[in-house]
Amino acid sequence: MARTGENIYKRKDGRWEGRFIKGRRKDGKAHYGVVYARSYQDVKKRLEDAKKNEERRKRIASAGSVAEIGDRWLAEASGTLKASSVNKYDDLLRCYILPEFGEHNFSEITNKNVMEFTSTLLLKGGSNRQGLAASTVAEIISTMNSIRLYAMKQEYTVAFSPECVKLKSDQKDIRVFSLEEQNSLLEYIKNNMDLTGLGILVCLFTGIRVGELCALRWDDVNMEERKMQVKCTMQRIRVHGSSKRKTAVRISEPKSSCSIRTVPLPAAIMGVLEEYYTPGTFLLTCDEKRFVEPRTMQNRFKSILSSCNIMDANFHTTRHTFATRCIELGFDVKCLSEILGHANVTITMNRYVHPSMDLKSENMNRLSGLLGAK
Repeated sequence: MARTGENIYKRKDGRWEGRFIKGRRKDGKAHYGVVYARSYQDVKKRLEDAKKNEERRKRIASAGSVAEIGDRWLAEASGTLKASSVNKYDDLLRCYILPEFGEHNFSEITNKNVMEFTSTLLLKGGSNRQGLAASTVAEIISTMNSIRLYAMKQEYTVAFSPECVKLKSDQKDIRVFSLEEQNSLLEYIKNNMDLTGLGILVCLFTGIRVGELCALRWDDVNMEERKMQVKCTMQRIRVHGSSKRKTAVRISEPKSSCSIRTVPLPAAIMGVLEEYYTPGTFLLTCDEKRFVEPRTMQNRFKSILSSCNIMDANFHTTRHTFATRCIELGFDVKCLSEILGHANVTITMNRYVHPSMDLKSENMNRLSGLLGAK
């Protein structure tokens, strides 16, 4: 056979033959793959395709299971993520992704697999098989995509893309206290003032989050300049490496730098703050070491709502209510966005500002003057 120097030969029967090394036997000798064609150009093309397919097969074989790739991704990502984020991704892996794909070779997961998985989560996902919210499913698929990007960086073959899934996220109605509910709550707090009531009052008039409130210390409050520094948040998170899955309270910086901010304090609450002002302690306990964690504050808040005969609400309702009242009073949106600790105004408008029906009616009634216009 004539040889071209590319492991391509012309056989005596007129066909062209191309060879490539597929691997090595135990004795070290090469194991070849072979392709044939009627012309040199055709066999060269087939040889290139065969080599690519063989490389792909080897990468698939070496990629490992979804469980292995997922563990390696999370271990690498943990160096730059907050502990709460690591816990969230670990939960999404452990509860949803690994039960479905854990033993599968990562490179063999297809778009069809991901689409079927998404449908199952929406229809039958969750501990009670009640189906998961679209927002939760979106987080699960986003986590799979993060693992996918990690795998691609390692040059493993990936056969799926998150674009195969289209999720419609329904906008939930967000609870905001009506003026009557807010006045009722404020009246109860004034008549039963304690440190818990003080904390709720601060949130209603500053919009800070419950985790930020629980981490707040009196040293963060500047009484003379009527402002406070929001620079920490408190969370209860799961401690990794424990067979009993113990949890612990952690005080750390917020996720984003925008959440670290200075918030002006309205004059209306300064008198109450002065009564309890105790430098060197947590605001909610007036104690140096003892604190109130977010879950406890949430329970106390719900108990107070029940005492006021106010419909049940999450503590975060104080933040929604603060933002809504500010807009109703004509606050500059950029100013409000910075007080809330948002990265941009769009987040403030879309997520936290919910005009009341009275305000909508007032705006619509401005059109009435047009009826008499000539």
